[in-house]
Amino acid sequence: MSGRLAGRHALLTGAGGGIGLAVADAYLREGARCTLVDLAREPNAAVRKLCASQSALCHYVAADITKSADIAAMMASARTRFGTIDLLFNNAAVFDLAPLLQSDESMYERLFAVNVKGLFFVMQAVLAQMVEAGANGAVINLASQAGRRGEALVSHYCASKAAVISYTQSAALAMAPHGIRVNAIAPGVIDTPMWDQVDALFARHEGLQPGQKKAAVGKAVPLGRMGVPQDIAGAAVFLACDEARYITAQTLNVDGGNVMS
Repeated sequence: MSGRLAGRHALLTGAGGGIGLAVADAYLREGARCTLVDLAREPNAAVRKLCASQSALCHYVAADITKSADIAAMMASARTRFGTIDLLFNNAAVFDLAPLLQSDESMYERLFAVNVKGLFFVMQAVLAQMVEAGANGAVINLASQAGRRGEALVSHYCASKAAVISYTQSAALAMAPHGIRVNAIAPGVIDTPMWDQVDALFARHEGLQPGQKKAAVGKAVPLGRMGVPQDIAGAAVFLACDEARYITAQTLNVDGGNVMS
């Protein structure tokens, strides 16, 4: 690591595992001060271990990003500990699927509350303090290859991630006069604990055996495998650092070749 994020304060949502934890580890290794945010009142063992290894640079905050009061408290805690937020890795999300004719209102509300509403208002809060502080910051929103297309069983999730791409573009244009960059990453199939849930849901609705869907989607990737969280972490470091200073309003596909754009 080369210290590309030294002196920066990064706030990361959904930092309790998988992609969020891998990006937090990469940001810390690059010298950033990190506020890690997740829903659990107490950090899990992996977060505790990471924070213990970087105690001067790492801070955990519990927050439900669907609640405006939690977002305000999260922002206050982060700024009290490490000052102005320079980087946002806006990653918190939930997943569910069902046949279109069985997709009910509660599933819709849950997915959009976290993946769209929560993501937007966290981004808005961070951008407001960046503008106030005159910070040349960067925001990275987590979209998905699912936001690039529809899927018969995954309509609400696909639509929520398409909204992330659209909000990224709009926010980038709004923030360009302030020198603040807003981009997104669209991961493909990434081998995280969430994929165990995804595999089980597909198994139920497609009549598959456990593990069958996961194996099939990995084999279908042009590069021949599922990604791992560290594949996303590399892109997240790049988009956060000065090497990407002329990149904004873009959604970077990190998917092994699944989507071509």
